Amino acid sequence: MRILAFSDLHLSRARAADLVAASVDADLVLGAGDFCGFREGLAEAMEMLADLAAPLIMVPGNHETAEELRAAARANMRVLHGQGLEEQGLRIFGLGYGIPLSPFGDWSVEMDEDAATLLLDRCTGADLLLTHSPPKGLADRTATGASVGSAAIRAAIERLQPKLALCGHIHESWGQEGRIGGTLVVNLGPTVHWYEVTP
Repeated sequence: MRILAFSDLHLSRARAADLVAASVDADLVLGAGDFCGFREGLAEAMEMLADLAAPLIMVPGNHETAEELRAAARANMRVLHGQGLEEQGLRIFGLGYGIPLSPFGDWSVEMDEDAATLLLDRCTGADLLLTHSPPKGLADRTATGASVGSAAIRAAIERLQPKLALCGHIHESWGQEGRIGGTLVVNLGPTVHWYEVTP
């Protein structure tokens, strides 16, 4: 399966246009959260992505709630937050929001590690893990060098060993990747990323 993936669109029309154009070669598109900005503009963001040529599976970021994202989603879009699905034989599990809690502000949608662990424990197997937040210690460094990723997400990757773990959230780590066991972990950012995954 040919997968197009991105994160942190933040209402960029130019980035959305690039994704829509690239999607003609995709079997599936994955979005790892933060489509709008500060809880505003989500309907506009979904309009920007309405012409994607392949189905979009997405998780909410810390700039939108799961409920807001589901309400704004178009017919060819599905939202995961503590759920999984199977698409053309590929098992995908998704978890959104900023994890762990941070000092961003009241607008930011976040979860603590215990709540994240409870949702991740629902997953008994996945070929691909889609999260907004990165795992602790990989692709999670801020401009100051602080590691701000999620221990719960890292533990889930270690337990499940999916083929891919895709995330976003920490802008300074966009484009960074590495491995946890046999799993390729990538902090996507708002550019075109291609992956070929065999279910």
